[in-house]
Amino acid sequence: MSEILENPRGGCVLAGINSVLGAINKVCPILHSGPGCCMQTCAAEQGQSGNKSSAFVSSVSIPSTNMLEREVVFGGLNKLRTTIQGAIDIMDADAFFVLTGCTAGIIGDDIVSVTEEYRKKGYKVYPIDTPGFAGDSNLGYEVIWNNLIDQVIKENVPKDDKLVNVFGIVPYHDPFWSGNLEEISRILTGLGLKVNTFFTGHQGIETIENCSGAALNIIINPWLFKGPAVKFEEKFGVKSVRYPGLPIGATDTERFVRLVAEALHFDTKLVNDFLEKEEDYVYSYLAQSIGALSWKRFAVVGDASSVCGITRYLANDYSFTPKLAVISEPVYGDENKNRIISEITGLEYAQPPKVVFTADQYEINKALLEEEELTLIVGSSNEREAASLKEVQCIAATFPLKDRLIFNRAIAGYRGSLTLTEDLYDNL
Repeated sequence: MSEILENPRGGCVLAGINSVLGAINKVCPILHSGPGCCMQTCAAEQGQSGNKSSAFVSSVSIPSTNMLEREVVFGGLNKLRTTIQGAIDIMDADAFFVLTGCTAGIIGDDIVSVTEEYRKKGYKVYPIDTPGFAGDSNLGYEVIWNNLIDQVIKENVPKDDKLVNVFGIVPYHDPFWSGNLEEISRILTGLGLKVNTFFTGHQGIETIENCSGAALNIIINPWLFKGPAVKFEEKFGVKSVRYPGLPIGATDTERFVRLVAEALHFDTKLVNDFLEKEEDYVYSYLAQSIGALSWKRFAVVGDASSVCGITRYLANDYSFTPKLAVISEPVYGDENKNRIISEITGLEYAQPPKVVFTADQYEINKALLEEEELTLIVGSSNEREAASLKEVQCIAATFPLKDRLIFNRAIAGYRGSLTLTEDLYDNL
């Protein structure tokens, strides 16, 4: 290995793929892997995301070939066939995805030919031939959508000028993914749109199959989904807009709404009326807490989307002073890093914070401990140690989040910002 990390956040690419599939209604992963991969990949993502797991099938209940020495020597395709058939017989799933672990990837088992056998019989069984060693869990989100574009999403679906697809909020890697998607959907529905979130409201494989009929793809992330977005437009003619980070609070959400409205050529009065109503709602609550919380100098640690959104909200809407922003996921490419830095430092009412890119907990703790003026750390459960050493307030709001239970709690949008503000009053 070229690098050793202390407390890596997430697992291999198989863990990321597994978690995204686990969030889709009535979709069943089938692992062609060694024993333990089901449990370990779920533990690496779902197990560290607010203490919840996928509702349909997860962990040791996921069908797996559990490859041993025999399969390594002689190949595991016969065992894969019996595992797929067993899953079809037992699981009430609408679609099955065969995933390769490191063992199958190393010996080169041809899972594509096996899944084709079952599709010829009328079963929706799809291969994702990306073994765990191919990357980390962040890559899993893009791997899934590249495969869905290639294999599942239909062409020539009638266009619906009121339908939008929402991408970029990664299930489980954002502990608040379910509530955040529900709040984003509520906002877009309030503008008169129909929304494909893919992971909420029991949306499943049928929603994915027909999502090429959308008028617009909305990417809520400062860097993920670039490749799939290009492929989506080339194959289905659906253009994309990117909002660089989670929109949190009135300032950020207004910017988000106007971006979408401009892309879809919405009536200005309709948009203004909606924004006025939403801002009145959120400010009527925030007015009740004026003066109740003292000024804070804060750091945010987490994935790029969360760090951008939380930093902008606390600085622009709540007038706190940002001192440090730590991006704890591997971000590839100078273009992506520069976009993230621009979003974090281009604040309206504050001096820009120091921005650090590192996934190593040792380096994260070092950056936090060296920042002398901090009085608040917003991060993962891993940052509680540094907060304790500095004797400052700590809010657990990013992945990994192991000491809270999260169902549909949100921090995005208008109503989610109220939840985040309530959290500021914890551990005072």
